[in-house]
Amino acid sequence: MTDFHWIDLVLILGYLVALIFLSLWRKKSDSGEEHYLLSGRKLTLPAFVATLVSTWYGGILGVGEFTWLYGISQWFAMGLPYYVFALLFAFFLAKKIRENPAVSIPEAIQNTYGKKAGDVSSVLIFLLINPAPYILMVALLAQMLLGTSVFLIITIFVALFSAIYVGFGGFSAVVRTDVLQVILMYIGFLMLFGFAWYTWGDPIQMWSELPDAYKDPTGGQPLTWLFVWFFIAMWTFVDPSFHQRSAAAKNPQTAKKGILVSVGLWFVFDSLTLITALYGIVQIPELDRAALIYPEMASRLLPIGLKGLFYLTILATIMSTLDSYLFLSGQTLGRDLLRNRLPNTNVITLTKWGIFISAILGVVLVWLVPSVIELWFVIGSILIPGLLIPVLGIYFPKFTVNNKFIEAQLSVPVIVSFGWFIAAVIFTTTDAGPFLGIEPFYPGLIASISIFALSKIKNRSISL
Repeated sequence: MTDFHWIDLVLILGYLVALIFLSLWRKKSDSGEEHYLLSGRKLTLPAFVATLVSTWYGGILGVGEFTWLYGISQWFAMGLPYYVFALLFAFFLAKKIRENPAVSIPEAIQNTYGKKAGDVSSVLIFLLINPAPYILMVALLAQMLLGTSVFLIITIFVALFSAIYVGFGGFSAVVRTDVLQVILMYIGFLMLFGFAWYTWGDPIQMWSELPDAYKDPTGGQPLTWLFVWFFIAMWTFVDPSFHQRSAAAKNPQTAKKGILVSVGLWFVFDSLTLITALYGIVQIPELDRAALIYPEMASRLLPIGLKGLFYLTILATIMSTLDSYLFLSGQTLGRDLLRNRLPNTNVITLTKWGIFISAILGVVLVWLVPSVIELWFVIGSILIPGLLIPVLGIYFPKFTVNNKFIEAQLSVPVIVSFGWFIAAVIFTTTDAGPFLGIEPFYPGLIASISIFALSKIKNRSISL
């Protein structure tokens, strides 16, 4: 068990109590479906930035794991590409989404392509935003804190605790907790970086001691591997949290400005997390589990009280995304997929049930794939090729798919990517890499582009 003082434990317990309080607190006017799902579309710029910045950084232990494995390529794979696509989202999509009456991506797809397409997209979105990676990270943190080996029980508790407070409070509770969490994020990592500098020397000295392998922008991997991560950053275009927050913004200008401000704050936070993890690589080479590099550094560097505060930082960073993804996946399953099948059931009730089902599925995925990086890579590689073009087609007519092809456009690329992934599992060893040396994302993307081209040819032949 990590050596925690009672002061550290009180801070962490106080944070959990604060989450419950913020989820319970509400105004009398806070009622109705639109408020529960989008805070009444009245999200101000500070609230927009706080909830978007904190939600985008839930994978903080995965960031540490990635840096430990591949060095500075973490920034080239998980930083730079997301800035690019977030900026494109801000300039070309945010306004259109705010002006669109749809509450969610599946609803927008249904309005554009029809009910069947909406149902298929609901399934894909539900899988895309399943909170499994974030349940895993909170469970790892709790296991380190409690020093227990009953990991599965901890995982179940984390999932259910999150489902309860998110389901009760709705999107407004998510936003309120995110404001607290984003403050903790920056305070904690500024603190850890400062102590690392004071104890282990300045960043220039650290860089000189860093093994050369960690200074390689590709992380020692082929360029095709790095390109896959760049393409996976297209996740931004189909990420429901971006769409939800843009739809919830007070006006289109708030959505655009909020994303631009967020990109600047992400750059600052990326710099802190990267440099801090590089310190850990130099000073703690014997670390057994790469995902725990930040907690291990805090355990060695920080005094009583501040150690607990940093654990709060990690916990808050992960929970900010866990609660958002739980809520969104519950909304996708309950409101978008089940509402037409259970027309007499209240949408809010369906969303709450969806949240609990999503939490259970998350626990199952953690049990099957107990790695943050693998969960991100596999989920993104398989699902994004199917969603990318149909989502862009909602807002840009040039990307709109012929309705006769839309179901194939959504499903076939996913089947191809998944089949390619399974082929690697069956026909290659763990160290052999992807099937035929090609990552699953690429065959799926080729299938997506091919089907889209066929739909355009069909449209042209009809017009002639």
